[in-house]
Amino acid sequence: MISKKNLLTLSVIGALSSVSALNAYAAPSNQSSDTSFNDAWKMAELYQNEQGDYFKLSGRLQLDSTWVDAEQGEFNDTEWRRFRFGFKAKKGEFKFALEGDFNLNTSLDDSYRRLTDANVAWALNKNTELKFLKQSTGFTLDGKTSSNRLLTPQRNNLSNNLWFTAEYFTGVSVKSSLSNGWKYKTGVFSSDGSDELSVKEASYFALLSTSKKLEKNALWEQGELGIDYVYNDTHEHGNTRKFSQIVSVSSKLKQQAWGLDTDISWGKGDLGQSNLFGVVLMPTLQQTEKLIWVARYTYLNSKDNNGVRLGRYDRDIVSGRGDQYQEVYGGMNYLVNGHKLKFQAGVHYAKMQDSANDGGEYAGWGLTLAMRSFW
Repeated sequence: MISKKNLLTLSVIGALSSVSALNAYAAPSNQSSDTSFNDAWKMAELYQNEQGDYFKLSGRLQLDSTWVDAEQGEFNDTEWRRFRFGFKAKKGEFKFALEGDFNLNTSLDDSYRRLTDANVAWALNKNTELKFLKQSTGFTLDGKTSSNRLLTPQRNNLSNNLWFTAEYFTGVSVKSSLSNGWKYKTGVFSSDGSDELSVKEASYFALLSTSKKLEKNALWEQGELGIDYVYNDTHEHGNTRKFSQIVSVSSKLKQQAWGLDTDISWGKGDLGQSNLFGVVLMPTLQQTEKLIWVARYTYLNSKDNNGVRLGRYDRDIVSGRGDQYQEVYGGMNYLVNGHKLKFQAGVHYAKMQDSANDGGEYAGWGLTLAMRSFW
């Protein structure tokens, strides 16, 4: 049975779909009201001076409504996916960030989850930044893409399996832009799973990411190739996935309204985790300024049994693991105010093979309607 929350979400999405269709034929006079609405986000900018110093609020609010129908069972729920709130500031060569993660699905007294960003960044020069304390550690195609800017409600299952989904770790990093379109980011981080700042438990991992802007040619107008490498001193109490080494090669290509994102990744398993290989292909089409269509194919294969886990919501039906996984996804994004406020709808079909036959077999469809907002 569809709950009242689910019906409310469907109503909101349906109304916005109607607005989307009308926008295609809207007169230019509507542009002033759109601008006024978009200016509401400037209320988070509390202070800024001519030298570029600033103090502003930061955060994100995300809502999911999901239905899953699988051979192994059913699942449906509407939940606040993420709520984060804090501030960002800049003074001279230094930037500061402090943001907390809260659970809006529970009582206010129990809503606090953890710190996410809690760091200080120092601009060594106009191209190089040194960052200390708790920060995002992104690798793989979706792992290094903020949830604010994903074109699908959830990250692909390659990232879910290989990337460290806790995301925020205490450490030190350097990022820099070099000549000829090269960029890099490298750092060393504690794998401690503490909700705040801590380096006492577990061990460490090191990350090196580099990317190169590709020159325009007949196949793409814009292109970027990225390579990520992680060395992880795996520890039984670590808050990372149990891979000692991970390599990810990803790309982003665009030709007019069309785009193609790819990821080919491999992980060397440890502490009982099998080696894992995965591929993601994600074509996109930006039909209008506000409407983006997206499709995705994901393939995962583990060397040994039970090396692959299911994606979010599918694992609410089957918690076991398998050795081969495939998913196809199709959906859309309606950008009300760019990525600062958007609505998403997507359907996926996932299938997992379980050669061990110990509870990981899965085949099912899922529908997700989502709202994403940040400031």
